[in-house]
Order: sequence, then structure tokens, then C-alpha cells
Amino acid sequence: MTTPEHSPLGKHTVYADRYDPSLLFPIPRQSKRDEIGVSEPLPFQGVDIWNAYELSWLDMHGKPMVGVAEFHVPAHSPNIVESKSFKLYLNGFAQEPLANVAALRALLQQDLTRAAGAVVTVTIRTPRAAEHVFADLTGESIDGLPVAIDHYGPPKAEYLKADTQAAAIAETLVSDLLRSNCPVTGQPDWGSVQIAYRGAPIDREGLLRYLVSFRTHNEFHEQCVERIFIDVMKRCAPQQLSVYARYTRRGGLDINPFRSTDKALPDNVRGARQ
Repeated sequence: MTTPEHSPLGKHTVYADRYDPSLLFPIPRQSKRDEIGVSEPLPFQGVDIWNAYELSWLDMHGKPMVGVAEFHVPAHSPNIVESKSFKLYLNGFAQEPLANVAALRALLQQDLTRAAGAVVTVTIRTPRAAEHVFADLTGESIDGLPVAIDHYGPPKAEYLKADTQAAAIAETLVSDLLRSNCPVTGQPDWGSVQIAYRGAPIDREGLLRYLVSFRTHNEFHEQCVERIFIDVMKRCAPQQLSVYARYTRRGGLDINPFRSTDKALPDNVRGARQ
């Protein structure tokens, strides 16, 4: 089964310490996309950027090695990989002897590509060679707007509107107030979101109310970002749109989905809370 309730989430788990690709649990994207009216061809391009900070294995002499890994899962892949299963899978390398980093990268790419259903790119760096650049998402914060809020879920797209009588503009808006919940465990997922667009000016107060309305909503990171993208497109009709969310890590993993009408991919720059 590939539905969230059949995943390892929220269940007692024995942590493996040897390589086991069967631990990866894929979940089809399409069922949630059906809810927001998304079908092929996809109305967006993008990627889910995963960063793994708890990756270790053994060299052929039994000495532990550690690394920081970056994974790019394309938005067009038919599946997401459930995050706890991903963590369990990565933990399985802890006592696994491997000839070199290239051998580890090959296994990771092979298994994750099989689980996601599309080619997943993998980069591994040693901790001291990894780039730990902290930077806020670029753009103008809307968090200081003096708005009264009394709705925290489900997401309310009716809050979104644009001034279609005004001239088109290009701007980038950001908020650090994004929060949603795991659909299986109910644990909160905290994040920051960047919305870059060109088109009729979007009402900022309405946008902030809309983003806060995810606060008690149960959905995976990737699904939240796609919902935001589709809702903004439907309600505000921008000519161009990109939505990028940076979530805080759990279990040594952070997930950072990006959806856009453009082909350009974002930088993987860590936010202050990551």
C-alpha cells in the first residue's frame, strides 16, 4: 500500500543499521493533485530539494564516515517519498561498508529514482566542505501587516485577490508564518514561503490571511506548496508565478518544494531556522 496511513509515520519502528532499500515508502502525488484540479500536463515546473544532515557509513576498514547530502526530486515525478521512511533508509547506511562516496551516491540515486519514479539527483559533501550559507528568502516580508486573523484552517482561497484595474507589476513577497501539520501524526511543520509573480498586484493582507489559514491544515510539504501555487493562479491570474517554501528540519531532513511557471530552479540557501 502507498497511502500515508500505511507508511512508517506514527508507528513504533526498529531502526535498521544496514542498507535496506525496501524501507523507502513512495506516496503517489496524483491523489492530492486531483483535489486541486491538477492533471497532465502539469501547470508548473519545479523540484523538491531535500537536505540530509545525518548521513553516515563505514569505509572498507570499518571507520565511520559522515556527509551532508542534497537530493533534487523533480516535481514531475509520480511519487513523493515519505520523510520518515527516507530517514530510516538513510540510517540504514550507518553500519554499511562502502568503497567510496561514489558507491554511496550510486545507491542513493538508484533507490530514490526507483521510489520517486523519475531521476533524482544526489550530491554528497563532507561536513567541512559543505556550503552552510544562511540567508533569508529574498523579497518583501508581509508579516508586519496589521491584520486581524481568526481563521486557521482549512486553507481559504477566497482571501486571495488581485487589483485587476491596476498596472501589472513584478514583485516578490515572503512570509515566515507558514505552518501546516503532518497528515498522519499531526506534528507541526514550520516554514517560510516566497511568492514571486508578475501580474496584477496581489492584495497583501489577503495573501497573509490565506497563508495563515494553513496553520491547522493537514498536508505534506509538497502538497501545501502546490495548493498555494494553484490557488494563487486561479484567484489572482498572474502572468508568471513561483512559490518556494523552506521548511525546518525533522529527523535530520529538511524539505524545500519549489513550483514555478518558469524553468529556472532556486538556490538551496538555508534559512535562519534551518
